[in-house]
Parts: sequence; structure tokens; C-alpha cells
Amino acid sequence: MAYLSSGRESTQCESAQSRASRWLHRLREQCGRIVDAVPSDCLLCQGRASGGRLCAGCAADVVGSMHNNAPRCAVCSIVLAPGPGCPDCARREPAFERIISAFDYQPPGDLLVRRFKGGAFAYARALSGLLACATRAAEVLPAGTILVPVPASRASIKMRGFNPAAEIARYLARQLQLECRPGLLLRVREGVKQTRLSREERFLGTEGLYHCPRRVDGAAIAVVDDVLTTGSTLNSIARRFKDAGAGPVYGLVVARTPFHERPE
Repeated sequence: MAYLSSGRESTQCESAQSRASRWLHRLREQCGRIVDAVPSDCLLCQGRASGGRLCAGCAADVVGSMHNNAPRCAVCSIVLAPGPGCPDCARREPAFERIISAFDYQPPGDLLVRRFKGGAFAYARALSGLLACATRAAEVLPAGTILVPVPASRASIKMRGFNPAAEIARYLARQLQLECRPGLLLRVREGVKQTRLSREERFLGTEGLYHCPRRVDGAAIAVVDDVLTTGSTLNSIARRFKDAGAGPVYGLVVARTPFHERPE
């Protein structure tokens, strides 16, 4: 009888936890809708906006480069120059299925990213909103896709006070109604700062930098990051997830940089 009682208590406890989780989810949704409706200044022009986002005009300017009919790589989203093939995918066969980006890293969107990574924590809401729109429009993520932010280095978190990719992923999960699980990807060492590295050096520098600590058999994964330059980080992470049994792996990035032989 004691065993049966213990079983009932366990079931009741799980039921209570489930109800509490659903209540918290509804509360977050309601709070998010309230914040979205609050009048605010546009982050670029200081004109009328809401929810700490951009006004309609500035939002259109930021994402405009994605709709100018320029030829793009169907996999990594980079604008293609005249010539054969994609300069990044030709170097390494991508382990990910596709990259979705909200805008190109160029004016005026690059200013938003620089402010955000410089410590303007509140910009995550606006940037994730633009990425959510691009992701919905692409219509490629399978149902139940798990969002996983790229882990930041300790030095980066100490400097900024937060992980930009994790903040984007947190807001994005609510807007796309998908689960966000940062614990599925770990950074195992600090690595070398990539700002001044060549494209080949970036590919080499990400080897062995990340680890998936558990099996993810058959799961669809969307890796979230703020800026994609060469795809080396997402490519390395996609391989780790594929090694752990993942199904399709996608990249969701706020901004995609134009091609430079030596990334700026």
C-alpha cells in the first residue's frame, strides 16, 4: 500500500508541476503581448513604435537587402558575386541544411547589432522579432524544432554581461512557440578571438570548440546566433549535433555578413 501511495503522490506532484508550467507559460505570453503593445521610440529614428522595436519604415530599411532580388546561396544565405558557386560552401561542405538570416550585416542593421553586442540588452526584443519574421517566411523548420543558442566564451560574457545569442534565442522561442534548450550545447574551451582571422583560420579555430552532452536522436535543431560571417561556427556545431543523432540542423542568425576574403 505504501508503494501505491507513493506512486499516486508522484503522479499528483508531476500533475501540479505541469499545471504550474502551463500557468507560467500563459503568464509570459500575456506579459509579452502587453509589452508589445506599449508605445516606445523606434531604436533607429526615434519615431513612433511599440514594444521597444523599430517603426515600420526602419524595419523595412533594415531587412530591405534580403528582398532586393540579389542572387544568394540557397544554403548559407550569402550574396553571391559573379562567378561559379558559393565562396563559403565551396570551402567546406555544409553540415547544416540551411541558414536563415533576418538581414545583411550592413547599414542600417549593423548599427543595431553593434549596439546590442555593446551592451544594449533591450535590443534583443527588436532583433529577435526581425529574425522571427524571416523564419516564418522561410517555412522550413519542422514542427517541434529545438532552438539552441551558440554558447559564448567566458571572456565575452564577462565583458558584456550576457550572451547575445542566448537572449535572441529566448525571445525567438516565445515568438515561434518553440522550445529553447541551451544545455544541449556546451563550449569546452575558450578558443581564439576570430575577428581578424581569415576564413580558413576560422574553420580551423572552431574544431573541437563545442560539445553536445547527450543524444538528440532524430531531433530537428535550429542553432541561434547573432552574426554569421563564414559559417564555420555553425558548421562545427551542426557536425556535433549530427554526431549525437540529430536530424536536420538549421542556422537562425540575425545578420549575415557580405563576403570578404579576410573577414572584417
